[in-house]
Amino acid sequence: MTMQTIYLLIPMLPLVAAAIVGLFGRKLPRVSAHWITITGVAASFALSAYVFMHVLDGHVFNGSVYTWLVSGGTAFEVGFLIDKLSALMMVVVTFVSLMVHIYTIGYMEEDPGYSRFFSYISLFTFSMLMLVMSNNFMQLFFGWEAVGLVSYLLIGFWYKRPTAIYANLKAFLVNRVGDFGFLLGIGMVLYFLGSLDYAAVFSVAPQLANDTVQIIPGVEWSLMTVICILLFIGAMGKSAQVPLHVWLPDSMEGPTPISALIHAATMVTAGIFMVARMSPLYELSTTALSTVMVIGAITALFMGFLGIIQNDIKRVVAYSTLSQLGYMTVALGASAYSVAMFHLMTHAFFKALLFLAAGSVIMAMHHDQDIRNMGGLRKYMPITWITSLIGSLALIGTPFLSGFYSKDSIIEVVKFSEITGSGFAYFAVLAGVFVTAFYSFRMYFLVFHGKERWMEAGHDAHHDDHAHDEHHHGLGPNDKPHEQKWVVTLPLVLLAIPSLAIGYIVIEPMLFGDFFKGVIHVDQAAHPAMHELAHHFHGALAMAIHGLQTWPFALALAGVVLSWFFYMKRPDIPAAIKSRFDLIYRILENKYGFDSFNDRFFAAGSRLLGDKLWQIGDVKLIDGTLVNGTARLIGRISGIIRQLQSGMIYHYAFAMIIGAFLMLTFFMKV
Repeated sequence: MTMQTIYLLIPMLPLVAAAIVGLFGRKLPRVSAHWITITGVAASFALSAYVFMHVLDGHVFNGSVYTWLVSGGTAFEVGFLIDKLSALMMVVVTFVSLMVHIYTIGYMEEDPGYSRFFSYISLFTFSMLMLVMSNNFMQLFFGWEAVGLVSYLLIGFWYKRPTAIYANLKAFLVNRVGDFGFLLGIGMVLYFLGSLDYAAVFSVAPQLANDTVQIIPGVEWSLMTVICILLFIGAMGKSAQVPLHVWLPDSMEGPTPISALIHAATMVTAGIFMVARMSPLYELSTTALSTVMVIGAITALFMGFLGIIQNDIKRVVAYSTLSQLGYMTVALGASAYSVAMFHLMTHAFFKALLFLAAGSVIMAMHHDQDIRNMGGLRKYMPITWITSLIGSLALIGTPFLSGFYSKDSIIEVVKFSEITGSGFAYFAVLAGVFVTAFYSFRMYFLVFHGKERWMEAGHDAHHDDHAHDEHHHGLGPNDKPHEQKWVVTLPLVLLAIPSLAIGYIVIEPMLFGDFFKGVIHVDQAAHPAMHELAHHFHGALAMAIHGLQTWPFALALAGVVLSWFFYMKRPDIPAAIKSRFDLIYRILENKYGFDSFNDRFFAAGSRLLGDKLWQIGDVKLIDGTLVNGTARLIGRISGIIRQLQSGMIYHYAFAMIIGAFLMLTFFMKV
């Protein structure tokens, strides 16, 4: 089998599996839905791992597979670029997807849409692979839109629930806003750089570094800045950066496995991957990098604050995703693309782990998601407890765990950055460490430690996650939570392993070795932060030991201790703070007003505009003037002509004489 065949098989196997299960799922036995899709994704993962090893040996592929159309000399092609960046993404995407597929067997066991769900998640895997393997902008955009479409189908999977339909529509519309900017950026790349192929675009770009463009007549803008910011608007939509972040917390309406799939390793990291892939363009515009860094910093800090007041277990994890995506974006702004990709990879493992562990807890609690109704689950669910602890420790950046290496590298590289906005970004990522530790361990302590509040909550529990209304939600007085089947716990264990060790193993080759050489381009003279970071790196072990003496560690420890004190020892203090700072609490509960602004300005404004267009255009112009007006005009003309039809012979004779007289007059004139 040639390597090109293998490259083709990697995305096609999940696609074929999705098509078989989607089209014939109802006729096939129920178990075939998971066997077919898991086989497809497992084979895809195995081949991706093989390709990754092949790429490590120095074999890079960049070529077209299929020409879709040629228009005006521009070829629109399906092509693959297989280098270390795409190979890394392929392994991460297929591995996390495989874990989610296995987990879904247990989670969706009783759901009537079992086959449909497997078809969707397999299709999602195909879409994401097409995105990361692309060697041109057209295929990138195809994958970009495909993940958007499938996420819409997955978020609204339980389509009988109004909240799910609202959430998937919101995700779709917000992503369209970002995609509009993205499409404009791609259009400008084609127009000014003359190609959609990455290699061709990157080779031409430096020659246009000083070119300007007039978007508003008379105002000169740097061409590269405009292209990079437009492309980044696309990333803001997909990777949920302020102000296009509003869709991600609401997308928790979908089943838990897709929360792990969409919000851990795949869809939300597409924007981060895209900016890293476009590093040769972004290095030509410091303004664009500053914009990226500041937006990332705002997201990292302010979305973390929102995690503190959430009581829904999945929403706490969702806000931590927003915050961590902010960290990755800050790294991109500091020209530390390799650090952003490193954090993307480590985050994929521990965030998928946290989401799946949250799902395991939700199942044990009979689909009650309110962390105030939990507590003391540690002794009933040991595997979920220990893996959740590993995930939480990795998330807050505990030395030696994978999250520490990537998160600390981001904080350090921002400190060394000199571009505009790096001071604010450094403060944001540093403060974010404390905030992350506080809300992560607030959730951890409330769920796994303390008194067993579910005994009191009983049947009145708040529920939010399942469509099976025939089940009661929340544990009954005689129920006890218990560990789930192996299909649920195995993915937790397999995700916990890289969450512990992967950072220690790969930090050196990935950040300071030749791993991304020739793939990610950094102008060291203009942006020396990564070069500076390399000077201070003395090995993974030394970094972890030094990490125990730094501010991030002290802040993380303070966050953990404070959350333990507040929620384990003195739960009266958070209640007192809430009543004392009611205004701040209301601002956080209102999510800074983004949602209400969007609802009142954009949604209500669109409805008002549509209403006016309908009243003026449809009712008055088309119906009133064209349709009814024509009928009225014909009616009036008919009324006048009707007057002439009197039935008297001498009236008609008189009319004939007048007519003959007028005709003779006309002809005699001629």
